[in-house]
Amino acid sequence: MKPRQDGPDMRLQPLTETGVRQIQHWFDDPEVQSRLGGRSWIRTQLQMTREEPGTAFRGAVVLRCHAWVGLDQEETPVAFLCGDVYDRWVRYHGEGPDGPLLTEADPRRAMGLAYLVDPDRWRHGHGRAALDAALAHPATRDVETFFCGIDADNHASRNCAESAGFTLTDPEPDHEEMLYYRRARSRRWSASS
Repeated sequence: MKPRQDGPDMRLQPLTETGVRQIQHWFDDPEVQSRLGGRSWIRTQLQMTREEPGTAFRGAVVLRCHAWVGLDQEETPVAFLCGDVYDRWVRYHGEGPDGPLLTEADPRRAMGLAYLVDPDRWRHGHGRAALDAALAHPATRDVETFFCGIDADNHASRNCAESAGFTLTDPEPDHEEMLYYRRARSRRWSASS
């Protein structure tokens, strides 16, 4: 599926200290705090982009981490995206006596995405535009399948992911009450992007 072109334009800029300062107030919103946490969450994401690749996480190997601030046509920050690129995708069900409990292995290179829109700009298409921009970004060209883990009760985010072409992989939430949405890169799209 190709990115949709009928929403707001979005340009992604790598997250920096300046970017953290520009958007950290978004994490004062009670809804954002309940989903992601406070201002320390965004600082953790910046730190993760500086870590060496190769760490095992929930049954997959982290190849690299990205974090971007999404800018609108006026170069105003309106969204934040981050995610790890993994050697494969597996669904994690917690830890068992012999290590991680895993199902639904997908051997293709995968990226798990998290996203946030400025709370003052919710429901204007910025979330979908940010997801489309991440999938079209040159840094993700080698990724074959993308996933978003979304709280089962976060209907706005679920609708956003669906509007960006993601589909629900399983209607049953995982052990953390998350639902997973997936979007595969089509061969035609990767060849033309």
